[in-house]
Amino acid sequence: MAATESLALSDFLARVSLVVHGTTITTNAVLTGEVARVGLLTTRGFRDALAMRRGIREVQYDNRYAAPAPLVPRWLRLPVSERVDAAGAEVAPLVAADVAAALRTFAAAGVEAVAICFLHSWANPAHEIEAERMAASTLPAAYLSRSSALLPQIRFTERVSTTVLNAAVGPVLRGYLDRLVQRLAGSGFGGALLVMQSNGGVASPATARTSAASTLLSGPAAAPPAALAWAGPHGWRDFITMDMGGTSFDVALVRDGAPAMTTEGRIARYPFGLPVLAIHTIGAGGGSLGWIDEGGLLRMGPRSAGAEPGPACYGRGGAAPTCTDADLVLGYLDPDRFLDGRLRLDREAAVRAIRTAMAAPLGLSVEDAAAGMVAVIDASMAAGIRHVTIERGEDPRGLPLVVAGGAGGVHAAGIAAELGLTRLLVPRDSSILCAAGMLFSDLRHDGVRSCVASLDALEPGRLAGVRDALLDEARALLAGEGVAKEAMAVALSCDVRYVGQHHEIAVPWAADEAAGGDLAAVAKRFHEAHDALYGYAVPEAALELVNVRAVAIGRTERPPLPELAPGRAAAARRGTRPAWVATDRAFAAVALFDGLALGAGARLDGPAIVELPMTAVVVPPAWRVEVDGHGSFLVERV
Repeated sequence: MAATESLALSDFLARVSLVVHGTTITTNAVLTGEVARVGLLTTRGFRDALAMRRGIREVQYDNRYAAPAPLVPRWLRLPVSERVDAAGAEVAPLVAADVAAALRTFAAAGVEAVAICFLHSWANPAHEIEAERMAASTLPAAYLSRSSALLPQIRFTERVSTTVLNAAVGPVLRGYLDRLVQRLAGSGFGGALLVMQSNGGVASPATARTSAASTLLSGPAAAPPAALAWAGPHGWRDFITMDMGGTSFDVALVRDGAPAMTTEGRIARYPFGLPVLAIHTIGAGGGSLGWIDEGGLLRMGPRSAGAEPGPACYGRGGAAPTCTDADLVLGYLDPDRFLDGRLRLDREAAVRAIRTAMAAPLGLSVEDAAAGMVAVIDASMAAGIRHVTIERGEDPRGLPLVVAGGAGGVHAAGIAAELGLTRLLVPRDSSILCAAGMLFSDLRHDGVRSCVASLDALEPGRLAGVRDALLDEARALLAGEGVAKEAMAVALSCDVRYVGQHHEIAVPWAADEAAGGDLAAVAKRFHEAHDALYGYAVPEAALELVNVRAVAIGRTERPPLPELAPGRAAAARRGTRPAWVATDRAFAAVALFDGLALGAGARLDGPAIVELPMTAVVVPPAWRVEVDGHGSFLVERV
């Protein structure tokens, strides 16, 4: 960037007021196993909970499907004599000698992080706090992860797993952020640095260091905030976001202007209970490899060619056919304009790869095999969208699709055809939408307190105490990050279930209702949500409150969307190119348009291809494109 502006790095950074940083450092650490050495302090009798998990087989009918190895080996999961009950009363005092002995073992073993998770500490954290104090004194360089500070809620399995994950990646993220802060400061940056979190918000480096697990799924988390910015001018508050990059396909649902959230996240099959965006990811991208399974069926992904060697058409030694190779053979990509001409694609190499691995074994022409590859990957991505819509009680057919990723515009119409969608929005900068989305993300912190009781028997004083503690903590966190009072917002919600149920549903608790301790509207929302999710409700059944949650938002200043001058489609016409028309199952002369030359208000009809430096938008017959005032391409079925 500095070179583009003809500036020295220090001069460029001196002009920058804000850097929002998204990182996969914690994600990759868990996926590769390159995490810190962790010691776990836990209640005596529960040292094996990390290995036992919930005792539920992940793949129900495969008794050989083994759980992943615990991140802490058994000899470093050390028991401590102590006990509090579910009401927070002390049953047995903390035995300090047990803690001291365990810490000596940790020191001798070279432990880099200590996770502390005691039974029912969400109800009374005193024992954990004392153990943390002793650990800080004995192992001053160790990263400390305390469950009652990180996730003070019921369900021991999720709490201990989250606490251990936080400890495992804490030293990794802490060292990374320390180096980043030092390098930025040494290079002349004097502005603010924020870190992207898995919940779709950003946080200060200091906050991210203490809650490192909050960045475990931060990679695709900025897509929904960015999509909200670009969809806003169209008045959309309900839509689907998709991001098709080189390796993965990420999809999320946005309802009433808010991305769907979950507290049942997983990474490398390790559960964690911190709130994260409910993003569904599958192995489908431009680099996804085509192959034939044992039954002779054409398959795509999840294996990928990666950046090196990449697709066969990159000419870097790749020989296996990928989605990008199929797109090139079908005429969707211009071999001379890929990446704005910086990488010339080798169509003949793509043809050879598809002929050898796909067409010849299946007895198809190269073109039919390529079309089959595209149809299969589009169907896989459509199934991913069904996962976040139909499987959650939502009908996708009435929802627009906001498209991101370098390969997204090429495949969005094919996905729409699978699902019956009629509107697509492809931002001009869709290939970098996640990066752009970080600048549209607010500061966000999630708090939770368990408060298990029947709604009918809940003591008002107890509920008020939980509410006030959450509100005070939320405001203190934002104030500590320098957020002005007028820029703060705190939203409350309740996790509710029918008495006897195992899973609960989170429903909003409005500010005026919370101020008076009124849960009647919460009960009504729960019944409605249960009916939408599961197809039935039992209004006469007793309800149980499980958790109260708070979302603290610190509003950030957003950059303005670009304003585009008016222009006609005819001025951007580049001629035609033979391209595959899926509805006709044949090649046709398809009109080409320079996407950067299309002005606001320009309209064009399919079949057509809108070409941009980092992506392309394939427009089928019976679809129309209109460019909005900010340069996004609104693609609609006519």
